[in-house]
Amino acid sequence: MKLVRYGKAGFERPGLIDAGGALRDLSGHIADVSGPSLGPKTLEQVRGLPPEELPLVAAPARLGPCVGAVRTFICVGLNYLDHAREAGVAVPAEPVLFMKATSAITGATGPIVIPPGATKVDWEVELGVVIGSLAKNVSERDALDYVAGYIVINDLSERAWQLEGTGQWVKGKSADSFGPIGPWLVTRDEIADPQALDLWLSVNGQMRQQSSTAQMIFPVTKLVSFISTFMSLHPGDIISTGTPPGVGMGIKPPKYLKCGDVVRLGIQGLGEQCQTVV
Repeated sequence: MKLVRYGKAGFERPGLIDAGGALRDLSGHIADVSGPSLGPKTLEQVRGLPPEELPLVAAPARLGPCVGAVRTFICVGLNYLDHAREAGVAVPAEPVLFMKATSAITGATGPIVIPPGATKVDWEVELGVVIGSLAKNVSERDALDYVAGYIVINDLSERAWQLEGTGQWVKGKSADSFGPIGPWLVTRDEIADPQALDLWLSVNGQMRQQSSTAQMIFPVTKLVSFISTFMSLHPGDIISTGTPPGVGMGIKPPKYLKCGDVVRLGIQGLGEQCQTVV
């Protein structure tokens, strides 16, 4: 299933994209595409609804962030071998974790807003994992049982704030609009292997990132298991699994986003995003 949240910002309603690409309303069955609705039992109930019997939403309809009321947005750094090399750092021995403020979350087509004082805003296409069941100390073998589905994420960064000051990466990752997710949440049953997905990103039509999730150092199973060792993962929490090479910081000389740039990105089977920098 492709689950969405549509409508006016802050007042989104739950929806479903049917096989023909039409938007159907789900508000008669679930309150939102968020934690309480992402468990296996509820998803199975929604999966059993005949899409043609759901109310059709007239186009065009704004698609907001595809997951609502996110509690935790946790990210993984340097999780592609070539990206670690382009960043000039050693390949990590274990997943590198940092947090992203949930206030950074926006929809797949909202603008990227350069905050005051920012000079090095960078792009990062990433596979997002959305948790469906409470996960604590789960094994790698069972890890995918705790996943509701997958999403596209642009993990935007302000590199000067991230790397040139003191403290953790979070301050360079958390500006408003720095966390576009969606356009939709694709449920786990639709993705046979999360480690076999092509992903890409272009800026102004020039391809900058092009890789596969097969190149991850630590796969989704390892990440869910590892993170659940240190914190409880709740339904609706998001894990952003790292980016492949081709970020602006890695270009010689570095190239960062400026007003008017258009960023497009996508992941095989999960849809595409498009944002304009303002």
